[in-house]
Amino acid sequence: MKVLAGLSGGVDSAVTAYLLKEQGHEVIGVMMSIWDDSIPAPQDKSVDACLGPEDEDIAAVHKVGDVLKIPVQILDCREEYKKVVIDNFRNEYKEGRTPNPCVWCNAYIKFGVLPLTARKNGITFDKFATGHYANIIFNNSLSMYQLCKAKDQAKDQTYFLYRLNQKILSETIFPLGELTKEQVREIAKKIQLPVAEKPDSQDFYCGDYNDILQFPSKPGDIVDKRGEVLGKHNGIWNYTIGKRKGLGLSGGTKEPLYVINILAKKNVVIVGTKEDLYFLTLMTKKVAWSSIPIPKAPIEVSVKIRQQHTPAKAFITPIGIDKARVEFEKPQMSITAGQSAVFYKDNVVLGGGIIEAPHYFKFTS
Repeated sequence: MKVLAGLSGGVDSAVTAYLLKEQGHEVIGVMMSIWDDSIPAPQDKSVDACLGPEDEDIAAVHKVGDVLKIPVQILDCREEYKKVVIDNFRNEYKEGRTPNPCVWCNAYIKFGVLPLTARKNGITFDKFATGHYANIIFNNSLSMYQLCKAKDQAKDQTYFLYRLNQKILSETIFPLGELTKEQVREIAKKIQLPVAEKPDSQDFYCGDYNDILQFPSKPGDIVDKRGEVLGKHNGIWNYTIGKRKGLGLSGGTKEPLYVINILAKKNVVIVGTKEDLYFLTLMTKKVAWSSIPIPKAPIEVSVKIRQQHTPAKAFITPIGIDKARVEFEKPQMSITAGQSAVFYKDNVVLGGGIIEAPHYFKFTS
């Protein structure tokens, strides 16, 4: 089988290409170029990130190709990445929400634009593979492909992949799904891959997000729940739900204050106590049911509201084809508009959606 392997210059994608070749597949490596020179290059060179200057990664991809004896190409995806990921990133922060760019990048660029661009460049292939820690199975009873958690729960990346549709799942291979990170590193060392010791990417962008946003200063008030002005801000995009440090508030308070809401239209940041961060219910929009048909009644699931969040028990009630209401068994902290709520049943990713502000059933002790 002819497999297109998405390479990043990191150890996971390199081992993915190696494993595919060892299985007897014809492997073609491709890397997507997404870096926009209009964004200032991060000063901190010690932290690897997905978005940044690409010279070192491109060199690493070519070295991997030489070691594995596979052809590699660098494909220009900058224009599409800007329209889908960067523009959304800017718009969401401007509206007082906190986006997750990795969700949009995976769904529409890495698994969409990249293989499409490869085909436009004359590359033919049967399957597309990446170094993500995830699994795909086919459920015969549903006649559907299902996205499932990786064996290495600490590295599982399904939170970022929940928007992959049936067509993409049917055409994708995740060779690392049943391996641990330690095993991947050992394989890389054993075959002397030049990226064996390369650190993992830690973030979307390791510089100041304001370098990407490039918004002019827009001063406004920081207020408490009663509307009393406690301080000033220079732009709501500098704040996210749960932020505590660097609020710059004058005067002392009896207990620590956190950002509990952001009102973009009023250009106001609202602060409150830790208790004010807890909610029982949230609403989601742009829901994608990736692994099951749209439920016709409420279902019991586990829900993650951010990548590092421990999945919490909840009931989901679908509303139409692209919205859902999530009611947790216990209140959850810092539910943040713009992030994703991902729905799990055991190891299967049922789907997920974009979180709207949690207006319902606020928790108070």
